[in-house]
Amino acid sequence: MSYIKGRGAQLNTHNRFFKEQHIIRNDFLNYCEAEQESADSNKTSYLEIFPKTILNKVTSPDIGFGYSMNPYQGCEHGCIYCYARNTHEYWGYSAGLDFERKILYKANAAELLEKKLKSRNWNPQNIMFSGNTDCYQPIEKKLEITRKMLEVLLKLKHPVSMITKNALILRDLDLLKKMANLRLVNVSISITSLSEETRRILEPRTTTIKKRLETVKVLSENGIPVNVMMAPIIPAINNHEIFRLVKKVSELGSKSIGFTVVRLNGAIGKIFTNWVEKTYPDRASKILNQIKDCHNGTLNDSRFGTRTRGEGKIAEQIATQFKLARKIYMNDAKLPSLNYSLFDKNETNQLGLFN
Repeated sequence: MSYIKGRGAQLNTHNRFFKEQHIIRNDFLNYCEAEQESADSNKTSYLEIFPKTILNKVTSPDIGFGYSMNPYQGCEHGCIYCYARNTHEYWGYSAGLDFERKILYKANAAELLEKKLKSRNWNPQNIMFSGNTDCYQPIEKKLEITRKMLEVLLKLKHPVSMITKNALILRDLDLLKKMANLRLVNVSISITSLSEETRRILEPRTTTIKKRLETVKVLSENGIPVNVMMAPIIPAINNHEIFRLVKKVSELGSKSIGFTVVRLNGAIGKIFTNWVEKTYPDRASKILNQIKDCHNGTLNDSRFGTRTRGEGKIAEQIATQFKLARKIYMNDAKLPSLNYSLFDKNETNQLGLFN
């Protein structure tokens, strides 16, 4: 098949939970061509699902939050490196094209969140909004599930951390400002590169770099603490941009910056390899070999503590550059802590009137 424009993945990998697999054969492609039909419509479809819970307990020791919540499964942004692709297999889909073309949404997410936060045994804890897929991906503009969840958090005064790479977050500036005034929110904006060409190739359906930088600036100017995530760093693609990127976002008001080194876990190794050989044929081997250099000779390392930072000479160089860039441009600043003392599951303590 020819290169699929507007998508990250260029194929559907086999779902590891299925015995059989779908294969597009050449005779089928030849038939479609002869009949002037399309073998693949490349359209995005949306399917409502009905979960019983919205908060997911995070047990990984190297992730700094206790729970995550994701109103969407799958992500139309199509980032080729996305670690969340593998989770689509649990829903019966492929981690490849299916992940970015079959989007599952949880229309009842806000109701589930309020029910959980008001439950008898819930105590305020660190929740990450979109620890898996982006809560501000394109369909959010229509469904507004994320906004409804923010309204619940503000009503109950429960803190939350958010991460996105979409400027759509500015739609909810009114809610975020109120939450920030109470130290109930901080936001991470994912910026992998300052190059629009690199962004377009790596993250085909995401907000432009210009708009993402503007988002950092607007959020900061409105008193909302912003962290920037340069995630992931991919050797031979964007690792040369560390100093320029840190300098730029510091000038726009970012309070801190973090990074991860790319790791191609599960089916993503095959998806990325297929993609990089089509996209960067002149340096595909270099890119893949340098990624392997960061993970002890493989494309993925799942060990806690090293999986997001890597090891070896290239990983050490990346870490050293970041440490120096933070010291020069951000003076090792950190996001302010969230305020957990205001949480009120009774909303306004009205029950106290009857004591």
